[in-house]
Amino acid sequence: MKHQLKFLILMLLPFILWSQNSERNLSSENWSFKKISESKWLPAKVPGTVHTDLYNNKIIPNPFFGNNEKELQWIENETWEYQTSFKISKKELNNQNTILQFEGLDTYADVFLNNRKILEANNMFRTWKVDAKNDLKVGKNKLKIIFKSAVEIGKAKTQKLPYTLPEKERIFSRKAQYHFGWDWAPRFVTSGIYRPIKLLFWNNATIENIKYDQEELNESIAKLNFKVTVNAQLDGIYDLKINEVQKAFELKKGINIIDFPYEINNPKLWWTNGLGKANLYPFEVNLSKNKVQLSLKKLNIGLRTIELIQEKDSIGKSFYFKLNGKPVFMKGANYIPPDSFLPSVTTSEYKNIVQNAVDANMNMLRVWGGGVYPEDVFFEECDKNGILVWQDFMFACGMYPGDSDFLDNVKNEIVDNVSRLQNHPSIALWCGNNENDEGWKNWGWQKQFNYSKQDSTQIWNDYEKLFHQLIPKTLDSLLSKKENRYWPSSPSIGWGKKESLTQGDSHYWGIWWGKEPFEVYKKKVGRFMSEYGFQGMPNIKTLEKVIPKEDLNFTSEAFKNHQKHPTGFETINEYMKRDFPIPNELEKYNYVSQVLQAYVMKTAIEAHRLAKPYCMGSLYWQLNDCWPVTSWSTLDYYGNWKASHFQVRESFAPILLIVSENNNGLSVVGTNDNLEPQAGIVIAKLIDFSGNELWMNSKECVLNSEKNTNCMNILFTELPKFAKDKTVLQLEFICNNKKTVTYHYFVKPKELQLEKPTIEIKIVGETLIELKTNTLAKNLYLQADDTFFKENYFDLLPGVSKIIKTDKPSTAIKIVSMFDLLNE
Repeated sequence: MKHQLKFLILMLLPFILWSQNSERNLSSENWSFKKISESKWLPAKVPGTVHTDLYNNKIIPNPFFGNNEKELQWIENETWEYQTSFKISKKELNNQNTILQFEGLDTYADVFLNNRKILEANNMFRTWKVDAKNDLKVGKNKLKIIFKSAVEIGKAKTQKLPYTLPEKERIFSRKAQYHFGWDWAPRFVTSGIYRPIKLLFWNNATIENIKYDQEELNESIAKLNFKVTVNAQLDGIYDLKINEVQKAFELKKGINIIDFPYEINNPKLWWTNGLGKANLYPFEVNLSKNKVQLSLKKLNIGLRTIELIQEKDSIGKSFYFKLNGKPVFMKGANYIPPDSFLPSVTTSEYKNIVQNAVDANMNMLRVWGGGVYPEDVFFEECDKNGILVWQDFMFACGMYPGDSDFLDNVKNEIVDNVSRLQNHPSIALWCGNNENDEGWKNWGWQKQFNYSKQDSTQIWNDYEKLFHQLIPKTLDSLLSKKENRYWPSSPSIGWGKKESLTQGDSHYWGIWWGKEPFEVYKKKVGRFMSEYGFQGMPNIKTLEKVIPKEDLNFTSEAFKNHQKHPTGFETINEYMKRDFPIPNELEKYNYVSQVLQAYVMKTAIEAHRLAKPYCMGSLYWQLNDCWPVTSWSTLDYYGNWKASHFQVRESFAPILLIVSENNNGLSVVGTNDNLEPQAGIVIAKLIDFSGNELWMNSKECVLNSEKNTNCMNILFTELPKFAKDKTVLQLEFICNNKKTVTYHYFVKPKELQLEKPTIEIKIVGETLIELKTNTLAKNLYLQADDTFFKENYFDLLPGVSKIIKTDKPSTAIKIVSMFDLLNE
């Protein structure tokens, strides 16, 4: 019997040794935490943060509510300890390799396994891997992580330099910079386990990384070369299978890089939103031996070419992207982390953010450099929906150290994140930082910090080492030449310099920060507008969730705490009084602030599109919020559309009619972002607010796809006499039975002579309503509890029936229009 058992074990041994790799997620174990100076342990959630764990245990109030932020700053100065116990079976321990993988430790973390320190982490953005086989035991194991204060460590590091770097302690920590507070973000310097901790088990060989080079792409064939990094425990012949193609390779013990050519006949290209389908090819990469699967990884590939074109011309130098050989006008926004406490964001919320960008006709998002490298699901959704990503590295608005420890840490951060993200077809550009170059040259830091010539030279040399040497050289080692598109700093030149509008990308903040009239947008247009914007309040219901009703006024500390710009409401007021009435009631003020923001965004985006192809990109600041706040976002913290997001959807439409007014008359310009010319009819009507048609003209027009088309010139002398404050110009472009409509007004909104509209609402379907009016209803805002109206803040002319779709049946609909504000 013993001989039979021994024989059976010998027979099964190859199958035991060549078993498939596996993993365990330790995040699902029972975790607890405490302040290191205290003895009582409290339950913790992993992934999570110390702030959310304290809140869940009712130790602190809701951090977002009222003025609570100011009372919770003590948390950032403490040391916090997390622990869990987990069991390891004999079978698990028999695996040849056991790796502990930490995907998100925030930020300075000492890790102990069974009372032995196995890791000192110091970077929130890195993935840390530790060989844990010799430290694990069969049965119960204890994992403990001590998080030290990023604030205290940062302050200590500032003392080691002979000069002060701009932004002080935050720039020393490889941590989300917005956690230290921003002009739209609260200061919550978090710590904790914000991404999963995993135990990885593998035997004999495992796939560690996959990347691919697109060596040839045309209508008939796509030639790819996969580079598969395999860590082998033993020499031998292994089989690598990519989809249906399998090949045998002889591997040596250690790291092996396998080149695996792969061809796709008649490939379907990946296109951005609005230009075509974002075609993806799924791939399974399977490593096996003796027909036993060892390691399996999956990825989706989009076949496309992307080029950043910078060519000198008579004015300066171009800055635009070609996708599959076609110049594409980029339409989109800047994306920030969706929460101050990152693990609070669900997968569906990431999907909704991308979907809201898609629904607003966007084709690019810029991941801003003061946040984090987003979760995989964000990029997967961008891949699926044809949204290109301008990816900043995580540096913003400061000058950073240049010592070898800091640079080595950053290099590993770059390797980790580029290796994770590089296969996504949505990645269009890697950018070194946000506004560091501009800050150094234009924000007066040298004078503010009284730098000597030697100090300034050292700080700038450190900047060069990081953004002009280390990062580009690291990218050279990771990416193929075709995929290595790097831009050192956004913007390339500050908005106060003339050259900022003739080359590179531009952050234009003369409107808002400079308090210039927003009509200046029409004159200050750069080659690629990567930042600009204007604030608008979130909906009242959003503020009511975090501010007590008695504090919903401009004088309360709770209310002021949810506006992080030091002169935010003052700036809104100044712009509002130029063009709009300033209401006394908060709810009406809220409405006007949103309409004002939409008004400014319309002006900016139309100016950028009117300048095509001189200008080839318009990415506004900002898409979303990290908490309920008055900010530049067009989506509030809960994902609600502000008036500006409805306007952005209209202004980013593939076909848009833009009116340019001069002393003699009007020019009607058509811009077309489709790949092919669009032939149709332009119809212009001059209509008074009662719906009477005063004048009409029509003209056939072909909208060019590469440059704008002047569709119609309207001289004021050919128009009948009309009252500018009581008349609107309606423009339509009809093509393939689709209609694009634009309204042009001749005076400022506060000067319009509006009459009280009588709105007729009719339910015409379970989620459909029909609206009619007897006179112009300007900026019509529809409200109903928890109902999303697919169109809102729109203008409605008499004689026009408008069908609105809702996301759920709704009957109790409240309506506000601009008339209510002009006549309060």
